[in-house]
Amino acid sequence: MVKTNIIYEGQLRCSLTHEPSGTVIRTDAPKDNMGRGEAFSPTDLVAAALGSCMLTIMGIAAAKHNIDIKGTKVEVSKEMITAPVRRIGSISVILHMAPGIPQDKRSMLEAAAQSCPVHKSLHPDVQTPIQFIYP
Repeated sequence: MVKTNIIYEGQLRCSLTHEPSGTVIRTDAPKDNMGRGEAFSPTDLVAAALGSCMLTIMGIAAAKHNIDIKGTKVEVSKEMITAPVRRIGSISVILHMAPGIPQDKRSMLEAAAQSCPVHKSLHPDVQTPIQFIYP
């Protein structure tokens, strides 16, 4: 179990402390929902978590197969919907893969990315189109 302590600071902002490391991040409500948009919103963190989780799980799989994916980049784009309630409607993921990944290992890395725990934890109504781009 990992514990995070969260304090509401007022003005739609929170401070989150990761208990094991002491790392602190802050959130702010987005401009389109009464905030200033000066930090990640909670739903931005969900999208960012998806991208970083995919990279992490791919990194684990790559290490097991002696493949170097250093330099792989992920772009995530989150879209909110308002009906029937305000929620994340989609998180689009584009992975720009590092050069030199063998052709015969690509499907294994792609399957690893799509099996990440964040991806598996998202509600099925959240669309998650994923694209892998190789140089």
